[in-house]
Amino acid sequence: MKNKELKILLSAPRGFCAGVERAIEIVEKSIQKYGSPVYVRHEIVHNKFVVDDLRNKGAIFVEELEEIEDKTRPVIFSAHGVPKKIPQDAKNYNMTYVDATCPLVSKVHREAENLHKAGYHLILIGHENHPEVIGTMGQLPKGSIDLIQNESEANNYDPKNFEKIAYVTQTTLSVDDTKEIISILKEKFSNIREPAKEDICYATTNRQMAVKNIAKKCDLFFVIGSRNSSNSVRLVEVAKKSGCENSILIHSQSEIPFNLIENSNIIGISSGASAPEILVENFIKELKNKFTVTIEEVEIIKENVVFRVPKKLN
Repeated sequence: MKNKELKILLSAPRGFCAGVERAIEIVEKSIQKYGSPVYVRHEIVHNKFVVDDLRNKGAIFVEELEEIEDKTRPVIFSAHGVPKKIPQDAKNYNMTYVDATCPLVSKVHREAENLHKAGYHLILIGHENHPEVIGTMGQLPKGSIDLIQNESEANNYDPKNFEKIAYVTQTTLSVDDTKEIISILKEKFSNIREPAKEDICYATTNRQMAVKNIAKKCDLFFVIGSRNSSNSVRLVEVAKKSGCENSILIHSQSEIPFNLIENSNIIGISSGASAPEILVENFIKELKNKFTVTIEEVEIIKENVVFRVPKKLN
């Protein structure tokens, strides 16, 4: 079996984006500054390996502030962002909090608020119950923002008589997913206002472009990432749509499908924006145990974005 030759096309960029790196650094620096435990509301990023690592360093993960027994300890808000009432609740509890919301998500929050103040009724294109969607909708009063998840919801969308309508999008969607929905909305509402700059984040777009670039050359495509990671799940969809029907998400409970790999000559590998590179390395190591592997990294763009951590942690 070992003699089977396997070519790996390694998609680049892949893995951690600047927002995820910043969020993890915020938790680590908070533990250094305040000692442990520090609390984190919701998984800081959607990756079990990262969450377990931070838990071992002294972070305690909760879903709601009410669960925090010792309210003298600091709490960190996850990279996905939180509804407006959460920081307010933390203040009411006299809690110290650090906001690790990705700056690109914060940009969408500010955009939504400004449009609302300017008298627009908002549409958010995104997935229900995703923490980022809950956070963005939670910036505005109830009834002033509607969620649209797919083309049929866009077709059926019939708002009350709003003079001014605008849309924003979840940052981790695929450009292709939103394109159809946006064109339906533009057809229905010729005066709909769009974001001044694309809401979908640079890292999501870059990772999807990198996957598109190699998927059609692959017999099998693997995306390393968590099942609840929106951008990882989108990468699998992008690989399928781009010509590699056999595209699979590899998460913490996954068995490596060696039987499928055995029948492949070229496999593609990428990883979601919240997946650390060590998971990719471990996956490749497993393959090297069974196959004669050659690796070609295919990079389409260099990323040099860095987001600073809040001043109070320096």
